[in-house]
Amino acid sequence: MADVNETARQALKAAMLRLARGDRSALEEIYRATEVKLFGICYRILGDRKEAEDALQDVYVNLWQRADRYDPERASPISWLATFARNRALDRLRTGKVRAGAVEIDEAAPIADTAPLADKLMIDAEREARVHTCLETLDTNQRENIREAFFGGRTYVELAKAQDVPLGTMKSWIRRGLAKLKACLEAGE
Repeated sequence: MADVNETARQALKAAMLRLARGDRSALEEIYRATEVKLFGICYRILGDRKEAEDALQDVYVNLWQRADRYDPERASPISWLATFARNRALDRLRTGKVRAGAVEIDEAAPIADTAPLADKLMIDAEREARVHTCLETLDTNQRENIREAFFGGRTYVELAKAQDVPLGTMKSWIRRGLAKLKACLEAGE
């Protein structure tokens, strides 16, 4: 998962830089990667699907014209684009181009993107990667049972029955595996 997030982040950053150099195909790539999130921001502010679609169109038109202003050293691409979308939606509110259903400008100004910030996503991805790395250090039996119990939602009783072992044995396997997992995670902090 961490590799997927990092790959997507790097691909978006690369597309933003290509767009700044005039690569038209990069705009389509950026659109596909960001349209859902940016539409959600516009919709939360404007409260109307059509208005949000119009604001989103403004975002991508303006992005095409101003892609050279993106600085990868100052912000992640998605953070920059989310701010851009928020500002476009607020501009529509200020200019009075919005139909009924939109929130008042005073209510919209503090609306923030509720998605986690890029740095939190990176930290979460690193933690997730660390958990999976540490899981790989466990015995196969411990690893598979912990995965089934904590990621698969199976109970200790179900796991014990599936492997035809006493419940106490299953609990011991998982408890010892969790202790090893904890030690591995703490060693990596």
